[in-house]
Amino acid sequence: MRHAFVSASLALGCAMSPAYGQETPDSLAKKLSNPIASLISVPLQYNADFGAAADGKGEFHTLNVQPVIPVALNNDWNLISRTVLPISARNDVYPGDDSVSGVGDTLQSFFFSPSQPTEDGLVWGIGPVFLLPTATDDRLGSEKWGIGPTAVALVQKGPWTAGALANHIWSVAGEEDRNDVNATFLQPFLGYALGRGRTVSAAMEASYDWESEQLTAPATLAVSQVLPVGKQLISVQVGGRYYLDAPANAPEWGVRATLTFLFPKK
Repeated sequence: MRHAFVSASLALGCAMSPAYGQETPDSLAKKLSNPIASLISVPLQYNADFGAAADGKGEFHTLNVQPVIPVALNNDWNLISRTVLPISARNDVYPGDDSVSGVGDTLQSFFFSPSQPTEDGLVWGIGPVFLLPTATDDRLGSEKWGIGPTAVALVQKGPWTAGALANHIWSVAGEEDRNDVNATFLQPFLGYALGRGRTVSAAMEASYDWESEQLTAPATLAVSQVLPVGKQLISVQVGGRYYLDAPANAPEWGVRATLTFLFPKK
């Protein structure tokens, strides 16, 4: 994977299927705004980031495979598995090497969440997060095993969704000659349902490395659409992102395109 990923373009029509089982495009769009909704989904999130390296010509290309699988433990509690497996390419970033590509480290989260919101409409989940050193190149990963807590909380009222997801990871094992992992991630998000399966959303994905004392904080604005393709329901999202803060040689701006396969209960 020496070249940038190619993102497929999809024409979005206005005609929508009225319902799939008990779900409508609007109800599915609302669930997609909730990171711990009771909905099996497989997002394929492509990020292309530009302006990296000292000369500003470096590019980061990342395809995040992010399956979300909820499991009902009983009538009161759900367990939600969220996996992030990055497939990355870095072009014109490292001196003496035009590019590097491969699989990055895997992030595996588990959220224990009440099956129903609180009386005030609060949806929340908490659990462990694990860092798995699956990178195929040492420049794409930490070569460390890590663990820590993760939590999410949100409120959905009318067309609005507002909340935040956070985690902190400490390394517990791995290559001794690599820097320890001691990092905090915070993702506040806001979504507004436009109707007919459409949503506009804004989020910041801030990561702070306590070892290097460096903050990386891209902000993303995107619009998404739920639609059927044959018998398969999907969501298509496109947007742009700008780095509010980042270490030296990091990207300055980027674009995002996400294709999500939806598997609602029938």
